[in-house]
Amino acid sequence: MSQAQIGIMISIVVYLAVVVIIGVIYSRRTKNVGDFYLGGRKLGPLVTAMSAEASDMSSWLLMGLPGVAYLTGVADAGWTAIGLAVGTYFNWLIVAKKLRKYSANIGAITVPDFFSRRYREEKNILMALAAVVIIVFFVPYTASGFAACGKLFGTLFGVDYHIAMVVSAIIIVGYTSLGGFNAASTTDFIQSIIMSIALVVVLVYGVSQAGGIGAVVDNAKSLDGYLGMFNTYDPETGKAVDHSALTILSTMAWGLGYFGMPHILLRFMAIENPDKIKLSRRVATVWVVISMAVAVFIGVVGLGMVANKNNSFSALEDSETIVVQIANLLATHGFVPALIAGVILAGILASTMSTADSQLLAASSAASENILGGMFKLNLSETAQMVVARVTLIIISVIGVVIAWNPNSSVFGIVSFAWAGFGAAFGPVMLLALFWKRSNKYGAIAGMLAGGAMVFIWKFGIAKLGGAFAIYELLPAFIFGLALNVIVSLVTPAPEKEITDEFEKVKTH
Repeated sequence: MSQAQIGIMISIVVYLAVVVIIGVIYSRRTKNVGDFYLGGRKLGPLVTAMSAEASDMSSWLLMGLPGVAYLTGVADAGWTAIGLAVGTYFNWLIVAKKLRKYSANIGAITVPDFFSRRYREEKNILMALAAVVIIVFFVPYTASGFAACGKLFGTLFGVDYHIAMVVSAIIIVGYTSLGGFNAASTTDFIQSIIMSIALVVVLVYGVSQAGGIGAVVDNAKSLDGYLGMFNTYDPETGKAVDHSALTILSTMAWGLGYFGMPHILLRFMAIENPDKIKLSRRVATVWVVISMAVAVFIGVVGLGMVANKNNSFSALEDSETIVVQIANLLATHGFVPALIAGVILAGILASTMSTADSQLLAASSAASENILGGMFKLNLSETAQMVVARVTLIIISVIGVVIAWNPNSSVFGIVSFAWAGFGAAFGPVMLLALFWKRSNKYGAIAGMLAGGAMVFIWKFGIAKLGGAFAIYELLPAFIFGLALNVIVSLVTPAPEKEITDEFEKVKTH
């Protein structure tokens, strides 16, 4: 093993040791499933903000987004980032505080639990359906995180992809199953800091290796459409391709996904003091805007490094490994730079783990709390509930490993589809549950089914028609789910008085 690899390995091992220790510490404080899945609603404003955004961004921030910008320029990545920034802000502005108060008022500790209690759906059909949606979309989402870890270690050390991926999954499962929600949130907070450091170091070093900002910009300008927001660069033809208004709208629709993301909504439900949400909103929004802007520019810088013949940076076979390759180049300058490169790579690992741990918690809570406990009404002791929660988490992880077994899987592609699934299935239901008194359980069930199903129908059917139909499936699926929810609610009996009274009570507090 070279000196560079030793330095990188030391940084990564230290990081992994820290997150496992955090899991052990919180395992002693996790007394029941309420603590395991929601941390007893004791998250502070800073941890809430940063853990929510770290769990949101995943490896997509340090792998997917720079990779898209590297290949085709700033338009696709830029409009996606704008949509996500807007979605982040409005999710914190209109959903966070109301969901925190509503969920606490009705005693809900998971998102499916909230939907079921909000509508007094006694047969638990809505709860079970929401739980199935979470499992269907979160298992492949988690698999994308495992795949990112496998790519990372495989590229760095020449380790077999499958071994690297399995070891990474074991570590993530270890600290999450030990400490539950509090361990995941605390490690996510630390991981957001590491991700920030990684972005800054990669940007500064990359610019220096590309010959300075001027060289980076000049190279980008020389590529037709690369810097345009209304056209993109086609690497195969070297020509600009129009970026239509419909495509822009479709790309910005990523922001709609926030209203339905269970791992983010759970952070809202776990906030200790609802009155400090404004601080969390500001911190989260600023971090998201800056981090995504830097990630997009790293893609542009990477192409500038390739164009600069004064370094050994060569064209990438896999554009999603751009940050990994920049860190590898940094590590060749000596032991201390190798340690810094290790921090960068720990940042990628952090971005992956911060999402995977939150997703595992949400998926296991759906299976154990909402399906076994809610639908099948298994009356288990606190100890048995904790065992079931942890065993379920491990089973879901194993399925995720199986899905991630193919090393050629695209991180960006998997995340994109799962994001659409949650946004369309849960987003409209959550917004109407919080802001429309007339919505009812029939509308919620119909809307959830319609939104989730339309993601599959559009992605694998209608989008194949091309043209205007080849848009991001989240946009049409969200609209369809919202419309059906409203229509079905209006043509079916109005909610009972106790439900509307409860709605008004939460509204006035």
